Amino acid sequence: MPEQLDDAPMRRRQWGAERRTRPLDTIHARPSDRKLVSGRVAIILTIAFWLAYLVYTVIRQFLDYGTESFRFTTEAVSYLVVVTFLTFSALMHLVARQGALERFATHVRVPRAELDRHFAEGHGSPLTVLVPSYAEEPDVVATTLWSAALQEYPSLRVVLLVDDDPFPTDPETAAKLERTRAVAASIQAQLAAPSHRFREALFFAEIEAEQAPMASVAALRTLVAHHRWADAWLRRHAREHGIADHVDHFFHDQVLVGLADEFRLTAEALDAAITDAGDREVTDVTSARAVELQRRLTWTFTAEITTFERKRYANLSHEANKAMNLNSYLGLLGGAYRYEETASGTVLRTVADPAEADLVVPASDYVLTLDADSVLLRDYCLRLVYFLEQPENANVAVTQTPYSSFRGAATRIERLAGATTDIQHILHQGMSKYGATFWVGANAVIRTRALRDIEETETVGGFEVKRYVQDRTVIEDTESSVDLGMHGWTLVNYPERLSYSATPPDFGSLIVQRRRWANGGLLILPKYIRQVRERKARGERVSVVEMALRVNYMASIAWGSLGLIFLLAYPYDSRLLSPMVLLAALPYFWLFASDLKYCGYKRTDILRIYGFNLILMPVNVAGVLKSIQQALTAKKIPFARTPKVRDRTASPALYVLAPYAIVAFSVFTFVRDFGAENWGNATFAAFNALLATYAIVAYIGVWNSVVDVFLWATGWMFYDPSARAARRAARKEARLSAKAARRGLVPEPVPATEDWRSVLYFGQRGTTMPEHLATRHDTVHHDEKTAA
Repeated sequence: MPEQLDDAPMRRRQWGAERRTRPLDTIHARPSDRKLVSGRVAIILTIAFWLAYLVYTVIRQFLDYGTESFRFTTEAVSYLVVVTFLTFSALMHLVARQGALERFATHVRVPRAELDRHFAEGHGSPLTVLVPSYAEEPDVVATTLWSAALQEYPSLRVVLLVDDDPFPTDPETAAKLERTRAVAASIQAQLAAPSHRFREALFFAEIEAEQAPMASVAALRTLVAHHRWADAWLRRHAREHGIADHVDHFFHDQVLVGLADEFRLTAEALDAAITDAGDREVTDVTSARAVELQRRLTWTFTAEITTFERKRYANLSHEANKAMNLNSYLGLLGGAYRYEETASGTVLRTVADPAEADLVVPASDYVLTLDADSVLLRDYCLRLVYFLEQPENANVAVTQTPYSSFRGAATRIERLAGATTDIQHILHQGMSKYGATFWVGANAVIRTRALRDIEETETVGGFEVKRYVQDRTVIEDTESSVDLGMHGWTLVNYPERLSYSATPPDFGSLIVQRRRWANGGLLILPKYIRQVRERKARGERVSVVEMALRVNYMASIAWGSLGLIFLLAYPYDSRLLSPMVLLAALPYFWLFASDLKYCGYKRTDILRIYGFNLILMPVNVAGVLKSIQQALTAKKIPFARTPKVRDRTASPALYVLAPYAIVAFSVFTFVRDFGAENWGNATFAAFNALLATYAIVAYIGVWNSVVDVFLWATGWMFYDPSARAARRAARKEARLSAKAARRGLVPEPVPATEDWRSVLYFGQRGTTMPEHLATRHDTVHHDEKTAA
């Protein structure tokens, strides 16, 4: 089991952090009729108040005063555009929320016995869990792998895709990488004992079941003993599991102890069946059901866990993003390969006979992508694959449960980020009501056949590179959702809470995450428009609500951030202000606060979220500008992974100072408009200044701001002498080469014996064997061979 590292610092709990550690219920509460009606009324009121503002304020001003000046006309048009876009986003929030409530009202959970019967009939298609990891803490990776390995699924393979440099020179980094590599083997070793026990028990249970239709008392007593053994095994490992934070609490309580509780409950039910049998030798439990229960034990503890490192192989893409890490392994599914040493590195060559292969990657009908900081509940795979295998869902390519947050956050900002995550879970569920689902990325079960449909192949350096998940933008899951739609596939969010993922615990890591989220939506929007045209050409119906939800999902960060800047910065004419604008926004804020209460937070957190979004506005704008930069330059934006460290992540000075600038400008605007008796603008400015100031103190921290700005201001004073010497040497060599070229001098020939392998492989001088291969050329490869 994952243990707390001795040198891992515990994050100090802040005042105002979350005390609740119990997660939200797996099954959403069935909404009342009152809640459903209030949602519909809120949608109607939002539209009505916007129309009232348009007629009684904007149009009335033009009718009364005409186009009295170019400035007033420009202000009126721009203000109307900003208010319309913001109201549209609020309306889409309410529409998605209403769709979620209607789904929750009609959802009926599939009974456990029906799931067992379905998979007992031979429907257990192979499932491969892919966990991409880069510079993760080994204990975080272990928690994720354990939650995947303990899934109750008949044919499960878990692969940790380590994306670190395979040959680091830093001793500390190398030691951490070795610990990460050892996680999979450690889990496999710990599962060996229960796996052997329950496989053997299943063999005898199936033989006995063939002899009688009803299970005997002796057979049930044996089954009870196995369930109690599994219960004790899980509880023992739960006691040994080190607890460092609220995520470890969740894993302990919901994964280990939660699974143990289910086994104990089953054992107690079987004991009751034995008691009801009285003096009879046969119980009322069918032999088939007894075998299904034994299979459940076997499936839970027999996953195969392994590790794969794409950067060990020269023919696989080394692009630094999660999408290509996944694509590299997806392209190998169903193949057998042998290692071939070349001057550019180890190359995987396809072989026909798996017996001759060094690496065999089994084929898989389904793939589950799982972030290395996410945790699954025990029946995630079983329920989602069952959903995909129903006849009415034959065209569903991806199903997922949008992740929820871990409760009990130690910092105020993590608590609030978790609140927005839980609200987003509801909205994503509602988008499925209207066929507007997007692949979220943290977890999803995908049909391999659907991935083959969107496969793109290109040749890079003589090697074939396959792309399934697009890496053109940093929100690869969103673009892949559009690609699947072009090929006639759909996506559905499963209406339960079965997955959880970590939220950033400090402002620095939150900046990285939210800047990535804000980048890419505008680039994907034209592709979605092409998708709509293609679907209509095929005769498919594309609803207006679906298009509105998808466009809002991809572009709302852009127009929301820029629109809020206009409202904050420009002193609009007071005649354009109207209570109708506030009334149009009131249903959104009221129901948002209601949903926060439903998710276990406070209604007043709506004000904290408003201030939270104010200080994140510069981050969102930076992400939008990055999208524009990529559109103009046609160059990919580097993928920035969210830091997952127990210590604080330093924030760039720009994003620390910008919130202070927002407060200062809001105070200036308040003073100016108060003096001009422009009461509406003055009130809005004071409101923004107050909440932004609270957000700075609560979520960034005044002292942390000083530290981050100091690090930025003094960063130029510190340098790496070796890096500086290398740069000087490179500049000197470049100057000498340029001087020789101007004089027509020919450099002295390099002896062929210097690197004969490179010459024979590349066919030219100047291309050398990678350093790690030169020093390790005769070493034995890390054993990644698996059974065919």
